[in-house]
Amino acid sequence: MPVIHINQLEYSITHVPLLDKVNLTIEPGERVALIGRNGEGKSTFLKIIAGLITPTRGSIDKQSHIDIAMLSQTLLPADDQTVYEAVAMGLSDIGKVLNEYHQVLEHMSSGEDHEAAFKRMDILQQQIEKANGWLLQQRIERVITDLDLPSDALMSTLSGGWRRRVAIAQVLVREPDLLLLDEPTNHLDVATIQWLEEVLLNYPKAILFITHDRALLRKMATRIIELDRGNLTSYPNNYAMYLELKEKALEDEQRQNALFDKKLSQEEVWIRQGVKARRTRNEGRVRNLEALRAERAKRREQSKNPAFTLNTTSGQSKVIIKAENISFAYSADKPIIKPFSITIQKGDKIALIGPNGAGKTTLINILMGNLQPNTGTVTQSSHNQIAFYDQHRLQIDPNKTLIENVVEGSDTIELDGARKHVISYLNDFLFSPEKARSLAKGLSGGECNRLLLAKIFAKPANLLILDEPTNDLDVESLEVLETLLQNYSGTAIIISHDREFIDNIATHTIAFKGDGSLKTYVGGYSDWLWQSGQENAAPVKKTESAQKIPKNNDANKRELNSLLIKINKLEKQIADLNEKMTDPKFYTDDNFKLLSQLQAELEKDYARWQELEG
Repeated sequence: MPVIHINQLEYSITHVPLLDKVNLTIEPGERVALIGRNGEGKSTFLKIIAGLITPTRGSIDKQSHIDIAMLSQTLLPADDQTVYEAVAMGLSDIGKVLNEYHQVLEHMSSGEDHEAAFKRMDILQQQIEKANGWLLQQRIERVITDLDLPSDALMSTLSGGWRRRVAIAQVLVREPDLLLLDEPTNHLDVATIQWLEEVLLNYPKAILFITHDRALLRKMATRIIELDRGNLTSYPNNYAMYLELKEKALEDEQRQNALFDKKLSQEEVWIRQGVKARRTRNEGRVRNLEALRAERAKRREQSKNPAFTLNTTSGQSKVIIKAENISFAYSADKPIIKPFSITIQKGDKIALIGPNGAGKTTLINILMGNLQPNTGTVTQSSHNQIAFYDQHRLQIDPNKTLIENVVEGSDTIELDGARKHVISYLNDFLFSPEKARSLAKGLSGGECNRLLLAKIFAKPANLLILDEPTNDLDVESLEVLETLLQNYSGTAIIISHDREFIDNIATHTIAFKGDGSLKTYVGGYSDWLWQSGQENAAPVKKTESAQKIPKNNDANKRELNSLLIKINKLEKQIADLNEKMTDPKFYTDDNFKLLSQLQAELEKDYARWQELEG
């Protein structure tokens, strides 16, 4: 029996429906990928299925016992909840009871008002037993263990990637019959994305997921459905076959539209003959013309693809950057980058891969000249002109219009010697004239991405440095960006967690091991896996702050819990400071002193951690 059956579903917020009589049936065990362009209504569709939005018309049929849970794009808040409490909230009311039970136990161990605690404990135990809550508590603990989460750490001490893992645990603990995932790989590094793949591939029930990660889509999907102009079309699970069938469908649509438009044009010529048309007294033909006009007015054209363009420079240097024996550390015993050398030549496309916080941004700042290495030298070509894409999009001023963000005091852009009006240039990045004149603060994530690309691509450059340029892009825009970079005659250094994007772009890959060691490989992500012998490696390497805590010593366990919270907080502070290194104002003695102090404190805590584990 189907998990869910959606019949003639409609949803509109303007005169143009996001969902136009949509039908969908999902069977147990299916992993259905929902794809479509930005703004087509994919997230809205998931929210309707989850019961968060009421459809305009139509029905969603499921049996009463069917449970549906949704992972949204939004990160869980960095608040004072523990990881255990956040995961337990996935169980709704009984989760709240289990959380309170957990808190009362903590209070009792601290020696606070035992009598009141015992009374409350008795009430909570009755509620838990009535709801079969002990089994659910075991499920919480199992999911936390399986996902290697720090149970007692505060959410406020966790990075975005770790909070994303907690959110995944929160929906998995429910073991829903239908798991809805909206861009589940957001905020995750490559190793964690691989881990997520394994978790979802082993999930025994149905999954409906939205993703722009084509590698995830290829590996996970048992079926592909596409939302396009309000209509839902089902395709087989082969992504290459989907692309082929989609292209054929668009060709058929264009051919049918051309025949329709020819017929309409012929009828318009006939009616404009005036007296002759009226003399024929062919009222049926007139009515048919009115029907053709009405049908043409309702046609929804497919959104065009962006047409990204790059402004290149005439610099002819063969060697762009040469780094010799560079190293960097905030403290001598904790290297960020161990001695490393590389020569980057014209036309190279270098991908940087590794865990979050491994030092990728630090290396970029050293290569750009924003940060001096502790040892070694960096030599740049005198012809270098650098365009930098910052993943945090700090170069976008939200209180300026899109035009003002791209050009200052001009209405044209010079692209390879030719002048182009800024409105026309922004239209290539899918911004209408009205949108181009509006303030940037009203843009969505995908629109912000395209605006920043428009801003940096407008400047002459022979070296592009792109930090997570694929965030929030739909697949069509992603593929246009890929093609542009493949044909770019200059040099590019790219940080990305999108494995297929790296495979399609990179001529070389610098892999960060997480201990300061770096190694350069020829080719992209798959080439790195093969050359490093990691094709069959475990999908994720546990970080030190996520190791399981030994349970044979309560005193050690309490100290380890305390250390865990402190270590996560220190790591987050260091990561936050590293992110600010893209701002030239960061480079002051006070900031470097603070980083050094935090790193030294972190090393001390690591040493104590290892001592307790030993």
